[in-house]
Parts: sequence; C-alpha cells; structure tokens
Amino acid sequence: MSVQKESNVIIDYGDLSVTGGISVFSKEFDKAFYYDGEDLGLTYSLAGSKFRLWAPTSSEAFLMLYEDWNSTSGKKIPMNRDVKGTWTVQIDGDLAGQYYTYLVRIGNQWNEAVDPYAKAVGVNGDRGAIMDLTETHPDRWTSDKPSFVNAVDAIIYELHIRDYTIHAGSGVRNKGKYLGLTEKGTRGTDQIVTGLDHIKDLGVTHVQLLPIYDYATESVDETRLDEPQYNWGYDPKNYNVPEGSYASDPYRPDTRIRELKQMIQTFHDEGIRVVMDVVYNHVYDGYLVNFTKLVPGYYLRYTAEGKFSNGSGCGNDNATERPMMRKFIVDSILHWVQAYHIDGFRFDLMGLMDTDTMNEIRRQLDKIDPSIIMIGEGWNMETELAQEKRANQLQAAEMPRIAHFNDGFRDAVKGDIFVFDKKGFISTGKSFESHVKKGIVAGISYSDEFASFAVEPDQTVNFVECHDNHTLWDKIVLSTEGESDDLRRAMHRLASSMVLTSQGISFIHAGQEYYRTKGGEENSYKSGDEVNQLNWDQAAEHKDGTLFMRQLIKLRKEHPAFRMKDAGAIRNHLFFEEAPEHAVAYSIRDHANGDPEKHLYVLHYAGRTAAEIKLPDLGSWHLLFGEGCVENLCDNMLKVNGIGTVVLACKP
Repeated sequence: MSVQKESNVIIDYGDLSVTGGISVFSKEFDKAFYYDGEDLGLTYSLAGSKFRLWAPTSSEAFLMLYEDWNSTSGKKIPMNRDVKGTWTVQIDGDLAGQYYTYLVRIGNQWNEAVDPYAKAVGVNGDRGAIMDLTETHPDRWTSDKPSFVNAVDAIIYELHIRDYTIHAGSGVRNKGKYLGLTEKGTRGTDQIVTGLDHIKDLGVTHVQLLPIYDYATESVDETRLDEPQYNWGYDPKNYNVPEGSYASDPYRPDTRIRELKQMIQTFHDEGIRVVMDVVYNHVYDGYLVNFTKLVPGYYLRYTAEGKFSNGSGCGNDNATERPMMRKFIVDSILHWVQAYHIDGFRFDLMGLMDTDTMNEIRRQLDKIDPSIIMIGEGWNMETELAQEKRANQLQAAEMPRIAHFNDGFRDAVKGDIFVFDKKGFISTGKSFESHVKKGIVAGISYSDEFASFAVEPDQTVNFVECHDNHTLWDKIVLSTEGESDDLRRAMHRLASSMVLTSQGISFIHAGQEYYRTKGGEENSYKSGDEVNQLNWDQAAEHKDGTLFMRQLIKLRKEHPAFRMKDAGAIRNHLFFEEAPEHAVAYSIRDHANGDPEKHLYVLHYAGRTAAEIKLPDLGSWHLLFGEGCVENLCDNMLKVNGIGTVVLACKP
C-alpha cells in the first residue's frame, strides 16, 4: 500500500527508495529505524535550540519557525538527515517566544505537523512553543509528596477539572480552571465546604483527573471560551502538554503549564496524590493527527484490508506494540512524572494496548518511584493485535502491579450497566452473592468457587460509579421503579460501603458522596455544564451522604484488615460467613494486616425485612459502623432491619 484515499483524505505512505525498499508496515522497518535516543523533540537553551525529528519515510524535512501562534508565514529551515531515520537542526541564539512545526515531504505529499514531543504549544495546540520550561514553575514547586507505599491503600476520587468548580454555588473564583482547585476556604449553600477543602475533608488519598493533556480543538476551541463548549477530553491532540481551556489564559503557552503545576503542588501540600487519566489507545483523527502526517502508516494499527483498526470505536487504534510508538508512550509517561510530579496513571481502554508496553511503563516507573500507581480499563476488546498480547483482564497474570477496573463487581452490586432496568445486589436482584464475594476478595483466586482475573489484590480496582455510564443514583432510579427516594439512598450508601470495605483498590466518583445525578443521561461526554457540573446545592441538601462517605473512608484507613497486601493473606484471614438471601457476610480474623482489632465482621444487607444473623463464635462483638441498621446485637446474634452495611469488631 503506497497511497490511501479515504474520508476525503489522501495519505501517501512514501517512496520505498527512501527507506532502502523497507515498507513502513513491516517488522524490518523497526529493526532498521528504531531510535533509542533521549533527545527527540526540542532541546532548548539560551545559547541555541536543537531539534530532532523521527521521520524515516521523509525524503525532505524542514523546521518551520513562526513569530506567533497564528502567523501566516514562517521561516523554513532545512533539517539534516541523521541516524535511524531522524532529522536534526541546530539554531544558535535564544528562540524563546517563537513557535515551530515540522514540514516533511513523503512521496509526493507535503505535510506540516506539530512535534509529537512538544512540551509547550500555542492556543489550540497547532504549533509548538519554544520556551525555557524551568521558568514555568509556580512560586512553590517542590518534589515533596504525601507518603504512600502500597496501591491497595489508595482511595481514589475521580473528577473533571471543569465540572468540579463551575457550578454557581461552588464558592470558587476561578471556576472551571486549574486554579479553581487551588482555592481554600470556599463555601457553598448553607456554608458547606466545597472544592479543594471538600476533597480534603473526605479523606481520599488520590484525586484522578479526567484528561488534562491538550485535546482536540473540535471538542473545545480555546479561542472561543466565551461560548458554550464542553468535553471530557478523550480525544488526544498533544499528549505532552496541558489542556489550555482549563488555564486562565490559553494564549500564553507558559500559563497552562504553571497553573497545572500549581494545582498539583496544592494537592500534594494537602496530603493528596494526583492520578492522570491518559488515552494512549487511540487519537482523535487518524488521518489528521501529527503521527500520521510525519510517519504515515507507522503509529496506528491497520486491518489486513489496510483500514484503521477500530477496537476503540473511534476508528483509529494506536499501534502501541510498535517500538517507536511504545517509546513515545513511555517517554510521555516519564515526562508527566518528572515535569509535573504525577503520582499515578489511569489508562483509558487499556485492553487495546499491549502487555509489553504496559510492563515497560511499570518497569520505568519503578526506577523513579514504585509508589506510582497504574490502573486501567482492562476490557477484553477486539483490535488488530494478538489476543495474548492485549493488556486486558485475561492477561492480568502477565502484568504484575497493574490494576484493572472490576466491572464484574460493579455490575453485581448495582446491576448490568447496559441493561438499564436490571437490578443488582443492592436492589434485591437475585443470585448476585457469589459475584459480590469475588469482588470482596479483590478478584483473586480465593477458592475454586470464588476466583476472577487478579493474581494479587493490587490488580483490582473496585468501583460502582465513574464518569462513564449512568451515575449510581441514576442507575438505581432506572432499576427500582416505584421505590421511595429514601430507600434508594439506602441502596446507594450500601453500594459505596461495599466498595470501601472490600480488598483491593477503592475508587469513587466525584459527587457519589451526595447521590450525584446527571438527570438520567448515560453518556455525558459533551453534554455541557447543566448535566455534568458538580451541583453544590445538592451537596448542601444531602450533607448526610457526605458525612457517611467520610466515615466510611475513615473506617477503611483505620483498619488495615480491609487492605491486605497479598492474596495469601486474604485466603488466610478472610472467611465468608452464613447469611440469608440478599446478604453477604464475612469475618477478617487474627489482626489481619496488623489491624488493631483481633477480628472484624462485615455484613452487607439488601433485604427489605428484618433478619437475625448468627455471628461467628470468636468472642464479644461490638459495633464499629452501621448503627442505623442494627436492631439488636448480642454475643452471638445480630438483628438488622434496614438496607446497609454493618461492621463489628471482636474482643476475645
């Protein structure tokens, strides 16, 4: 395949004479042109700037310099062919304040593109920006981080930058911006705590940010921020640069960098680590992305018919298995860690990526900081990659210390997310107990009966709500026709408590603490503020929900028995106990994981009538959590009346 015509776009894959007869689609291409240097992109100094571009199929390459982000003409500077398909040029003098792109000739086609390795860009990311990145540090910028060791100790709180503070009642000045999450002392209706202080008061260990890299102009145009626009940002444009619409001034390349750093520093100063949601599985437009313009045919995955692989549903799966794409992804991850002090990564549609790339990321992160967590959507999805190489739940054993979202637990707790009216455990759905138990033990091979995908508990993320699909509240409403809202809130609290008392990594979605609704909308990726904003008036109305979540998080933190570090410990210390229908009970025994209590007992009860449950004969039980559900407690019997979770401790 030399030229492809599709979707009104022509892609010229180049003249084979340029690469010595080696096709860009072949394995021989990687052997001949893999470049392992650390200097791809721009290396800036006051004395001069060096540029290195990887473009093996180009017969000519030029550096284009521009005075501004929208200059109509630029200076065209020839680049010199160098080793392994790279092109270089050195420009003397201080170029700070200028903008650049690359212009390459591939076959008969001229393509101009942004440097994939650009670390600063102009408005809308259409040109790289040249600057001294050391001058983008905020007034306080340290490498100090909140102490953290094991992934299972993580309590992750997922939020979208704009959603969290844009509401009129947020009390935040810099609404919808990075700086909005640096403000302290903000208050909403009835003087409730909002914004950063709300997150801190919850007690979570990590915030997970929906995409903060520069994403497609078609989603949010940074020159039109006075107009209604909205997007989650799962459409990458420039992987190594912050998104400009969250900055106070997207026209200044340094502002987005400095303000993101300031936000991260503020979280760290408040004892909270930061997880970045990354989308290395696909790009926004496979035809127009800088990868395709610079080395067409290389970075994306193709079918046998020469079409883009479409496992993502976006029509352009990234070929993460190709060495230079893998190198780009690893280099990008390390850039965010080293330049922005990021503490973890959530990999969107991780099942489309390859296991070797994921393991290489883990290996490189461990050299820097083993406490950096890696979690991802390990769904089993079709793509043009051998099944055994896909980084999904089926390959969990091949990817130690990389966690997968536990969709089995999610659906068992609240009901199938794709069958909107289907009930789950919390809403008296039948026969979900065994699936719930698999989640409680973090998806490990606990027994012949209870086994899932995980080898160790740090490979499972338990959750019942995230940005995707209906919120937990909306799902409950859809599956409980005729029920009262009071009963629904009890189901909601039960679901949250099931997450925070289970083994593995805990994950909650912003607003889950006060029954967040999106008005029944399932996929709100571009639905605007009215649907997506965190409604702080609702938070004021349901302060009890926030208090409940704080108590749950405190319980998990105070009892390491809920956070056992290895599968052997879970098998040795956790025992499932007898329980009636619509209930799951278990004990965690013998000071598990150094717990201050010798034994704990947990009951998740979704029944609608009172029930008496026999307690294990381990000593004298007393109540730790769930007082509202308990009608009577004696040494060997617990009577509950109401939907919820009860946690007991035992003094022998």
